[in-house]
Amino acid sequence: MIHAAGLTQRVTSGADTLAILHELSLDIAAGESVAILGKSGSGKSTLLGLLAGLDTPNEGELALFGEPLGALDEDNRAALRAGRVGFVFQNFQLLPTLTAQENVALPLELAPGGNRRVAARQWLSRVGLGERTAHLPKQLSGGEQQRVALARAFVTDPELVLADEPTGNLDPETGAAVIELLFSLNREAGTTLVLVTHDNALARRCSRCLRLENGRLSAFDPDTREATP
Repeated sequence: MIHAAGLTQRVTSGADTLAILHELSLDIAAGESVAILGKSGSGKSTLLGLLAGLDTPNEGELALFGEPLGALDEDNRAALRAGRVGFVFQNFQLLPTLTAQENVALPLELAPGGNRRVAARQWLSRVGLGERTAHLPKQLSGGEQQRVALARAFVTDPELVLADEPTGNLDPETGAAVIELLFSLNREAGTTLVLVTHDNALARRCSRCLRLENGRLSAFDPDTREATP
């Protein structure tokens, strides 16, 4: 599903260069659920963006669905993701002028055939928002907005879902409900899940945990809080 080797990402500010990711290697198989843990500023979101092909690394090899991303331009990377990758963001990333239904239907715009409105309504019902289809994001609570984002992520029946701190802007009770829903939808759909978080309890829900520290990944046991070779 995902293959990365020697992945390096640097940022330059004036005369200073900072290595965010350093010769990082990672393989994720179809059907896995993988948590990537790390402190704020450790590069977790940077890594997720690279794995999705939203950005390009300074060095290293990266392949998504067996396709080397380095050989593709931005448009072709977007075409590769279309319908196959779903995203869940910490800040929801809903378009404020579109209703819940219209936000969920957005990933289906390029899909051939089918009734986008029906599919969007069905998914909103699955996440408990069947009565809120016509509401704008500002008329929804944070938890409801994240449920809309989950429906949008899964509406295309993706092979891969990437979630970046999906409960970061939610209170603990609402966040726990959203996570239950995320893992429930993921089990039902049989997707591969890559989850970026700083929460050990959330990471335990995944089949494999990795820690990003000093630009490198290592296997990590969230119960003992120790890295393993």
